[in-house]
Amino acid sequence: MLANAPYEALMGDTSAWHGLARNAVWRNVARLPTRVVHTPVEQADHEARLVADLRLTASRYPGDHALRRLIAELAANSPRFTELWDAQAPPPADPSKHKVVDHPAVGRITLDCDTLVVALDDLRITVYTAEPGTEDADRLALAVVLGTQTLVGQDHRHQAG
Repeated sequence: MLANAPYEALMGDTSAWHGLARNAVWRNVARLPTRVVHTPVEQADHEARLVADLRLTASRYPGDHALRRLIAELAANSPRFTELWDAQAPPPADPSKHKVVDHPAVGRITLDCDTLVVALDDLRITVYTAEPGTEDADRLALAVVLGTQTLVGQDHRHQAG
């Protein structure tokens, strides 16, 4: 996973993520902390689609040792992964969806989340945008300006009024 500065401003500093923690399937199946807000149903659907995508990728690259190692680690450490790996793949998802991010300084931001796929390279680029002129657009812009800095006393959940 590679992330640009606006992504890090929105989702948090990823520089401390190493090894498997940098993998989206691992992060989601292991339920590592995230700023993305999902209902339990949304989270289950998201996990199922990530694992189905990984299964499809593994079928295209059966000789990829790093990919086989990732799958073995996931299977050894997550019964949920094994359950999803053995399940029927869910129908393809709409590549455009909404995502809610709970940013510690600016509050909840509802965003459009579009995943662009470069099929021949198995590259996925996720783009987060907000409807121009909305409070969400203002919150997103502020989150990007703030970057990954921590502002003392600026956690929106602890402010009055």
